Amino acid sequence: MRQAMNDIQDQTRALLDDLGHDEEPVGIFYTDAEPDEGFAPKPGVPFNIEMEARNEIDWKGLWGNFSCVLGKVWLARRQKKPAYFDAARYGCPGGSFFLGFHKPQIHFLDHYISLGIPNVTEGEFYLPSPQHVRAFFDAIDPRPAPARFCVIKPLSLFTEDETPELVAFFARGEVLLGLCQLAFFATGDTDVVAMPFGAGCSNLVTWPLRHAGGERPRAVVGGADPSCRKYLKADEMTFCVPLSMYRTMLAARADSFLKTKTWAGVRSKVLRSRKAWGETE
Repeated sequence: MRQAMNDIQDQTRALLDDLGHDEEPVGIFYTDAEPDEGFAPKPGVPFNIEMEARNEIDWKGLWGNFSCVLGKVWLARRQKKPAYFDAARYGCPGGSFFLGFHKPQIHFLDHYISLGIPNVTEGEFYLPSPQHVRAFFDAIDPRPAPARFCVIKPLSLFTEDETPELVAFFARGEVLLGLCQLAFFATGDTDVVAMPFGAGCSNLVTWPLRHAGGERPRAVVGGADPSCRKYLKADEMTFCVPLSMYRTMLAARADSFLKTKTWAGVRSKVLRSRKAWGETE
């Protein structure tokens, strides 16, 4: 297994060089082993749809320890450590749902994500009605967490007994298009890249897992959620694939468009962009 991960990491370095990208991807997996270090939300108060119906949720406590999944992942990316979550340290009720720690989702979020509740809370106005939000929750139907912790960490931190289920990149336009085009080339599927509605963490974890468990694995682009943008660089999006599809992309890399003069021109723009953002010496 260690050799397999070493091969993936070696091939990933080659892919990053081809793309002109300077940040390794993260791997995402579930485990019962708590990381020795890293970033996790503070313990949150208990909540569920039954408690909501009985008016037993401590709403002040629920929002008092709010922490966005993408916020912890941002710290993990910056400091090269794991971000991790469990049913008690979920960060936010959306993250708890999307990472598979509880469902069904509470009805309060039907209103919060859409039009709000007069004299109670302003809405996000991301969908046109509470009914549309509930239909989204029903459609995405997160997979129940198969182990205690959801761990998201740089690929180079994976040990010999760890294997990511998903591999995710954080990238701006030119690198993102390179990843999308490589997915098309590697699979031969011209509709293999999806960009569905969802929170930042749902497009990083939930939608990719849903597609990975079906007959047609797909890459998922995310980062369109305005609420998660503060935890992404300017112009940056996410690109996440199941490990099996990532292996296919790595195997196809050397024979793909990445070796062409056309891509060399695009890659030069990547390097200019990095320089403009102060990301190169």
